[in-house]
Order: sequence, then structure tokens, then C-alpha cells
Amino acid sequence: MNIDLILGVLGLGVVIVILVFAVVILTFFRIWLRAFASGASVSVLSLIGMSLRKVNSSVIVDSRIMAVKAGLNISTNELETHYLAGGDVVRVVRALIAANKANIPLSFQQATAIDLAGRDVLDAVQTSVRPKVIDCPDPTKGAATVAGVAMDGIQLKAKARVTVRTNIRTLVGGATEETIIARVGEGIVTTIGSAESHKRVLENPDTISKTVLARGLDAGTAFEILSIDIADVDIGENIGAQLQILQAEADKQVAQARAEERRAMARAREQEMQAQVVEMRARVVEAEAEVPKAIADAFRSGNLGVMDYYRLKNLMSDTDMRQAIAKPDAKPEGPPSA
Repeated sequence: MNIDLILGVLGLGVVIVILVFAVVILTFFRIWLRAFASGASVSVLSLIGMSLRKVNSSVIVDSRIMAVKAGLNISTNELETHYLAGGDVVRVVRALIAANKANIPLSFQQATAIDLAGRDVLDAVQTSVRPKVIDCPDPTKGAATVAGVAMDGIQLKAKARVTVRTNIRTLVGGATEETIIARVGEGIVTTIGSAESHKRVLENPDTISKTVLARGLDAGTAFEILSIDIADVDIGENIGAQLQILQAEADKQVAQARAEERRAMARAREQEMQAQVVEMRARVVEAEAEVPKAIADAFRSGNLGVMDYYRLKNLMSDTDMRQAIAKPDAKPEGPPSA
């Protein structure tokens, strides 16, 4: 009885093992066979381990097949590690193949680092092989031209096209296209601003590209500048004349303000003088009022006689008559008409 039970348990175990083996074969046989037939053999245990680690075995195997066919030796462990880190295994392998065909030095560690840094490693390799053109400035993000003012005050509007290729060595941590556009725009403005005349820039627009290119604007960026071509240069406004007009208007306003200040001071001085005249007239009237008092005192004291008084009156009348005759507009006093 015990022997039959033991044999039954053993038989059941064998059947379970056979079923598990069959399931494994059915699940991983096609992938294993594809890898084996391609010369990029992957053990069944590795495939089972990928399944347990929730790694897409098809992606790993297909990537390894591509690498082996291209002559690259990349292990499944390296591919799995990059996959688990959140990287794009397929694009990394394709980038390595493209770099190998183009004789561009690129290791698997560099490619994975670029990919994990958020850069498109395949596009970077393709740009290294086939340079691309960047418009400066970017018309989709603002103005269509870069404006600069020459020393003669004339504004020039330039548009440049920058040909760049990716620098794999500085791709990680290097500045992006926006930095290239900003630096080239700054170089254009500086070159135009240092020109004595706008005519010289119009005659030789290549001086802008030569000057800007010689400044090494690609330092610290993820690109290498191959050429800077000036696509268009147009004449803008006469900034110098506008500034002179604004300065003249400001000087005019300052002069008007100063003139108004002087006018106000003159009016105040006039009012002050008029007040002084009134004050002096009041003093004269006050002094004239004292004359009769003085005459009366002279009469009382005996210092002035009646005849002296009449002679004084005659003298005053004669003086008034002479003053009236001396005035050209004065009318002679005559007897009133009947």
C-alpha cells in the first residue's frame, strides 16, 4: 500500500515536471531558437530569469541579435541592466551600430549614459554623421531676425544659419541648441555694433560669420559648429537719428522749463519792485504831509514871514508851470471857453 502511494506520488511529480518543462519550452523555445539561429545564443535560464525580473525578453534578445549581426559584443546582462534602469535598449543598440559603421568612437557605457540623461542618443549619432542646420534666431520662438546698430546709428537686421554636428564627448552635460542660438545672436549684435559704418557690413556680410565663428561659441555645448552663414541682412531704422531727436526734444523741454523759471523769477522781481515803488510813494506822500506842519511851525517860531511864504508859493507855481510846458503831450491851461 505504501509502495503504491509512493509510486503514485513520484509519477505525479514526474508528470508535473514534464508539464512545467513543456510550458517552459513552449514559452521560450521560439525566442531561444531565434537567438541560437542568429549566432547570439541566450541560455534558457537567462530567459527564465528575465521573465522573473519582469524584463521583456523579446526586446533584449532582438537587441542582442542586432548587435551581434553588426559585429558588436554586448551581453544580455548589460542590456538587462539598461532596461531595468529605464533606458531605451533598442535605440541604444541602433545608435551603437550607426556609430560603428561611421567610425565614431562610442562605447556602450557612453551610449547608455546619454540615453539615461534624457538625450536621444540615436539622433545624436545621426547628427554627427549628417550635420543639421539651426536657424538663428528661431522664427518659431520670437523675432525672425537679430537686430544690431552700427556706429553710424543705422540698424541692421540679420538672419544666420548655423551648421552643427553633435559632439559625442560633450553630449552629457553640454548645452543645447538654445545656447548656440543665443551665443550666435550675441556675436552678430557685437559684430554689427563694432562696425564703423553699416555700409561696410552690407558690402561684406561674411565678416559677421568669420568674426562670430572665430569666437569659439561651441565651447561647453553638445555641438561642434561647422559654419555660420548669413542668410539675409536688411537695413532697419535710423536709431542714431531717433536718439538725436529724442535728445533734442529733452533739451527743448529742459530749456523751456528753465525759461519758465526765469520768467517766473522776473515776474516776482517785477512785483517786488512795484511794491517798493508803492512804498516809496507812500513815504513821499507822508513826507509831503509834513511840509504844512513845518511851515506852521516856522510861522509860530518867527523863522518864516508872510512875504517869504508868498514867494515860496510863487516859486512852486512857476516850477509847476515850467514842468507842464516841458511835457510834449501836455495841453496849455487857458481860460475856460464861454
